Amino acid sequence: MPTNQMRESPPMERNIHEMLKDTPVMNDSNTAVHSGTAPPTPQRMGFIQHPTSLPLSQTAAPASMTSPSMNSTQNGDPQIIKAQQSKIESIKNWSISTYKCTKQLMFEKLGKTSRTVDKELEAQIEQLRDTQRKYSNILRLSRALASHFYHVVQTQHALGEAFSDLAQKSPELQEEFLYNAETQRSLTKNGETLLGALNFFVSSVNTLCNKTIEDTLLTIRQYETARIEYDAYRTDLELLAQAPRTDANTARLEEAQHNYELHKAHFEKLGSDVSVKLKFLDENRIKVMHKQLLLFHNAVSAYFSGNQQALEATLKQFNIKVKSPNSSYPSWLEQ
Repeated sequence: MPTNQMRESPPMERNIHEMLKDTPVMNDSNTAVHSGTAPPTPQRMGFIQHPTSLPLSQTAAPASMTSPSMNSTQNGDPQIIKAQQSKIESIKNWSISTYKCTKQLMFEKLGKTSRTVDKELEAQIEQLRDTQRKYSNILRLSRALASHFYHVVQTQHALGEAFSDLAQKSPELQEEFLYNAETQRSLTKNGETLLGALNFFVSSVNTLCNKTIEDTLLTIRQYETARIEYDAYRTDLELLAQAPRTDANTARLEEAQHNYELHKAHFEKLGSDVSVKLKFLDENRIKVMHKQLLLFHNAVSAYFSGNQQALEATLKQFNIKVKSPNSSYPSWLEQ
């Protein structure tokens, strides 16, 4: 039989080939749509598709999911690499400084190392902290006085209204109710004037305690932190100076000397800043308290002596505006 002669397929094989021709192609969705049938899933066909048989676009990660920083790092972006190295160096320096300062504090408490002491400056700092504690106590008491007196004035106002109402409804006691109502109105007016002075006093002392003094104390806390750092690097330098002279120790000694000089300059600068701030703060404190104590004395004395003219003159002297009794604005305590 010649080799190029084709054998006729048996009827069963021919039927199978015809069935396969009519079956839609699995990976060709367009053909399946045109034929009106849904593309068969691998489960329906009786086998599982291997991942390697999927198109490359379905197996590879999308470009949008790739981190830009990772791509930049992989490409060797010098700016990102430099920023990362800078962060690592900052963390390293912070860790070393924190360790040295913690060690210095522990050794100071145990008496195993010395600390730098400026007796004159530290005495001024302690005096300032004591002044702040005492002024805070004055602030607390003056607030309590203003709060209690506010309720007294409100009660006097209500009592005056009650007297006035009864004067209209009680003809037999009208005169007595009227002059009591007038007395309470006068006390209420003077009381609101005194409240204005008390409010001004409380506000000024609060600013002095919690803003002006606190600003100086913030610089003092920075100075105290710089002192600990300075002593820590000073102790480190002294220990390295006593170590054997080797190449490694010489390099470490030079680095320690450099760090010591930097922290010494920072410590001395903050010490100078604290001295200047303490001087100006003391001058400002004296001026503020001189004015406020004079106001407090004159206002309280004028009110309790019944001198309405002197009370009003005191508020004019310090440019204090008092809320009108018929005003719809909130009270000074609410403000």
